[in-house]
Amino acid sequence: MSAAVKYTLGRIGLFTVVLLALWPVELNIFIKLMVALAFSAALSFFLLRGWRDEMAEEMAVAAERRQSEKERLRSALAGDDQTDSTSGPDAPPADRPRR
Repeated sequence: MSAAVKYTLGRIGLFTVVLLALWPVELNIFIKLMVALAFSAALSFFLLRGWRDEMAEEMAVAAERRQSEKERLRSALAGDDQTDSTSGPDAPPADRPRR
C-alpha cells in the first residue's frame, strides 16, 4: 500500500475517532465537525509523522523521475539525443541497410 493511501486513511481514521468521541457532547453537529477536524489535524501532525514523511519522499522521487523524463523527451525532440531515435522497437535492425 502506498504511503499516500496509508496517510489518507490515517487522517480519516483520526477524524472519525475524534468525531465519535465528541458525539455524546451536546453541541451543534457543525461545531462537532469543525472541532473534530481541528483536533484530528493536530493529532495527525504528531501521530502520523512517519507516514507523512514517507509520502513526501515518494512524491519527491516521483517528481524527480518526471523531471528527468521530461528533460529526456525535450532533448530527444530537439535532436540532441540520437540513441533513443535509433534503438526503438520500430527502428530497422543494425545488420540490414535501410531501404
